[in-house]
Amino acid sequence: MNNTKILIVDDEAKIRNVIKIYLEKEGFSTEEACDGEEALKKFNVSKPSLIILDVMMPKIDGWTVLRKIREESSVPIIMLSARGEEYDKLFGFELGVDDYITKPFSPKEMIARIKAVIRRSSCFENVSTDVLKAGALSLMPKSRQVFLDNEEINLTPKEYELLCFLVKNQNTVFSREQLLNNVWGYNFLGDARTVDTHIKQLREKLRKHKKYIQTVWGTGYKFKVEK
Repeated sequence: MNNTKILIVDDEAKIRNVIKIYLEKEGFSTEEACDGEEALKKFNVSKPSLIILDVMMPKIDGWTVLRKIREESSVPIIMLSARGEEYDKLFGFELGVDDYITKPFSPKEMIARIKAVIRRSSCFENVSTDVLKAGALSLMPKSRQVFLDNEEINLTPKEYELLCFLVKNQNTVFSREQLLNNVWGYNFLGDARTVDTHIKQLREKLRKHKKYIQTVWGTGYKFKVEK
């Protein structure tokens, strides 16, 4: 992990310093930004492997920074916030964050989550470059593009990872908890309905093929292309 550069974005110098110390002890290289404007500049120049991004910041808030980055990159992003309500977490996941950590936090837990996000990201990046085909769907793992009836559809990073996992494991039923552990990469501490939210969004984007993702009542979901 020594080649992994992490951008730490927070307007509180003490928090940045604590995160920096723990990350560098683990062998990561770090860069810092004290507001959203500086974060976007540092991101465009240094191209970090992962971003730790505070929500409430001067000049440009974290959600706006997230949206701008997601317009051009699927780099893993972990949000930091003093707000730990379920709504805030679901909102973050819908926008494409990879994890959401509530302040105050345990530095050791943060390191564990960072490693989990990096492992999962590497897993999806290193999948076979062969096209994954399922019915009218074609997934391009290398470019992370998805085509439906030969027309490209736009997915958030998390929607892509969830769909990719389901397609690779067709006809297998997964509970919400199993999907959280395999796609989100850790034991989610909030409501498992975040899976339902992403499934709903995927079905809307699959349009007339939404039945590819089937609900198995009392258990969870599976991907199946009916002959």
